[in-house]
Amino acid sequence: MNIGIFTDTYFPQVSGVATSIKTLRDQLEKQGHQVYIFTTTDPHVERNVYERNVFRFSSIPFVSFTDRRIAVRGLFQAYQIAKELNLDIVHTQTEFSMGWIGKFVARNLEIPCLHTYHTMYEDYLHYVANGKILKPVHVKQGTLAFCYHLTGVVAPSDRVLTTLSDYGVKAPIRVIPTGVNLHQYEQPDTVDLRRKLGFAPDTPVILSLSRLAYEKNITASIQAMPQILAQVPNAQLLIVGDGPAREDLEQQVKDAQLEDHVSFTGEVNNDDVFRYYHMANVFLSSSDSESQGLTYIEAMAAGTKIVVMTSPYTDELLSSRALGVTFKDPDDMVKNVIDYLLHGDEEQDPDLLARKLAEISADTFGQRIINFYRDAQVSYEQAHEDTPDFSN
Repeated sequence: MNIGIFTDTYFPQVSGVATSIKTLRDQLEKQGHQVYIFTTTDPHVERNVYERNVFRFSSIPFVSFTDRRIAVRGLFQAYQIAKELNLDIVHTQTEFSMGWIGKFVARNLEIPCLHTYHTMYEDYLHYVANGKILKPVHVKQGTLAFCYHLTGVVAPSDRVLTTLSDYGVKAPIRVIPTGVNLHQYEQPDTVDLRRKLGFAPDTPVILSLSRLAYEKNITASIQAMPQILAQVPNAQLLIVGDGPAREDLEQQVKDAQLEDHVSFTGEVNNDDVFRYYHMANVFLSSSDSESQGLTYIEAMAAGTKIVVMTSPYTDELLSSRALGVTFKDPDDMVKNVIDYLLHGDEEQDPDLLARKLAEISADTFGQRIINFYRDAQVSYEQAHEDTPDFSN
């Protein structure tokens, strides 16, 4: 198949969406399909630099998300390119500019259009005028408008499925979590990352890895450190990533006089991310805004214990303490982090981990998406065969 992926976010931008798309592209190409990325221009990518099968369209920074882009032109250009490429299917990854361009292309080429709903926008309304303009009802209306006339929708988790169903989305929806390239996490560590970061081999390290955004609630992880240090005095919290909340988080650390126990790496190369998971004793996330939580399954792929906020998705994912645990309140979070730092090596279940990894592998993810594509092609053809032609 010739597949067109339309997205506002792609490398070198760092996000769960960009990682998901890269994983999908790799898996589709691995199985012999041709994949073409239709995305926005990026200030970190020179216009004349060749990127294989990547087409970029003029864009500007998005309102309140200045590190994200939105296309300002390219509708007919994208259609002409897609027509020459003889696309078989369009897969949109955004409800904004490139998503609408993708829908336009699919409709005019008369091919199926699938969409992955990555973001729970109700968790992000505070970014626009502190939530005074956009309300949840606007998210519902916008979602229904975009999902109208789609051939199918991919929901990364049951939480997304429930939300879309409650909104009233009529398109067929399948829950297909983004997978992880397990081969990457099986690589031997050739770099002594602990020594590079100034940690001793036996230093208890708590890892926080995400975009440093306010909805990630990293402030709660920092607030927990005094209680953790009371029982594990040499513990370290390593915060990996960058984003709009970084300055405030660094100030929080200074105000709490935690500079000796909390450190920031800034943004790291995506190819090195697995090293940070391997290096840590426990992965901690106090976010309650995840649609899926790609970092959770990355940590699991590395065999690192996980402590995350409770939700239907995380409660199902972490079915055993040998994998990780969910918490409901700050005291519960602290208790579980301390327990893993002191006794984490005692709780192992290799067989359970192997079964979970098979479920979340990139190979499984890719095959499920391909199956959805094929079913979408069949349903699209059937729907159009049943539509009477009044053109004569």
